[in-house]
Amino acid sequence: MSKPSISNPAVRAGSHSTGRAPQNGWAAVVPELSVSNIHESLAFWCGLLGFEVAYDRPAARFAYLTRNDLQVMLCEQNGRWETAEMQRPFGRGINFQMAVDRIQPVVKALTDADWPLYEQPNEVWYRVGDQEYGQREFLVQDPDGYLMRFAERLGVRPASRS
Repeated sequence: MSKPSISNPAVRAGSHSTGRAPQNGWAAVVPELSVSNIHESLAFWCGLLGFEVAYDRPAARFAYLTRNDLQVMLCEQNGRWETAEMQRPFGRGINFQMAVDRIQPVVKALTDADWPLYEQPNEVWYRVGDQEYGQREFLVQDPDGYLMRFAERLGVRPASRS
């Protein structure tokens, strides 16, 4: 059975929608990820990473997700924004850093689901001028291979001399 398709971009954008705009307003930058299967992606993003669907357009296979101040759009591949042939892993060369209050609940959900981590949790201090900003972070790939780096802020300290 083939998936319903809306090929006209104006029709896709105006198709029936559920939900509403993000409660905290629109983020200044919101990535839209082309995914192979919207249902698998929603199970991962919402079921494991803790995002919620703010609104969607089911016939267009599109969903706008939020998790506190984080926002991301998912759209099942339709050829519209694809500048070249899509090959897994998608998003090669980019990782999306996402700040969360605590990484442990996300790590636990992924571990409980036997979802592999790309990089295990670790503490990192990044130098910025004469200070270092710390974070506990880990990396995970979504079903299409997009790489996310979840980070829990640890604070600021003077930079070490080197």
